[in-house]
Amino acid sequence: MPEKLLETILSIEQKMGRIRSVNNSYTARPIDIDILFFDDQLICSENLTIPHPEIPNRNFILEPFKCIAPDFVHPGLNKRMDLLWEETNDVDAIIEVPEALKNPIENFNISAFRYIAIEGNIGAGKTSLATQMAKDFSAKLMLERFKENPFLPKFYKDPSRFAFPLEMSFLADRYQQLLDDLTQYDLFKENVIGDYDGYKSLIFAKITLQEEEYTLYKKLFYMMHKELPNPDLYIYLYQNTERLLENIKKRGRDFEQDIEANYLQKINEGYMEFIRSQASDKIKIIDISNLDFVNNREDYLSILKEITR
Repeated sequence: MPEKLLETILSIEQKMGRIRSVNNSYTARPIDIDILFFDDQLICSENLTIPHPEIPNRNFILEPFKCIAPDFVHPGLNKRMDLLWEETNDVDAIIEVPEALKNPIENFNISAFRYIAIEGNIGAGKTSLATQMAKDFSAKLMLERFKENPFLPKFYKDPSRFAFPLEMSFLADRYQQLLDDLTQYDLFKENVIGDYDGYKSLIFAKITLQEEEYTLYKKLFYMMHKELPNPDLYIYLYQNTERLLENIKKRGRDFEQDIEANYLQKINEGYMEFIRSQASDKIKIIDISNLDFVNNREDYLSILKEITR
């Protein structure tokens, strides 16, 4: 609704460094977002006026509007936008910028990587990064279905009892998902970006299972995964343990709240051991301990730069 839209706009302006002048004078500002119309609504409140009252007096609004929606009728004046453009007293010239605006994402090319796996410790942000990249690059998104695993909450309460059924259920589910998603590419989305790699099963199982259980588990793993494709690019998001615990607490999953720092450290060591055994040209380790790529666009673009350089 208009009031919520205004609240969101002001928040964006503030994040980009906008400080609103008390005397409403015209000054340079890093960003200025106005609501011109909201359908055909007429709003006049203490904080919001729609349509924007200065529309008839601003050629830099009227001329672009004439180009994209000349027959749109101003609900307050009951006049078409092309007629308002003809009648305006604003004679300031409007100059078309010769070069097109370019999305920074276009500076990065991931087409060489048909299958990208984003990995990391619990709470590292792998799902957030995979989701954003899949959206930006029109790739097929593959997310781990951990929420559907009934053994996960039970494991955190009683690890010794539920470790084996937990890891076996993850093994079966991950294998089925990888088989389905990686052998049936979307014709319109050639790239696949996932928030986990199949070898995650071995890394966690080595930590949680007894030696005899792990030996059996490993045999089953290699029997099942020998036909699955490996990632063209494996990204490991490293975060320090303190930050991981903060993220885990912030996202508020009840069954994760008792995770200990020692457990997270063991997971990180397991990933490092696995990474050392792989071809280095297919692996990117990115330290995101001091980055907030979810809320900070520059941090996100810096990660893309690391991935594609």
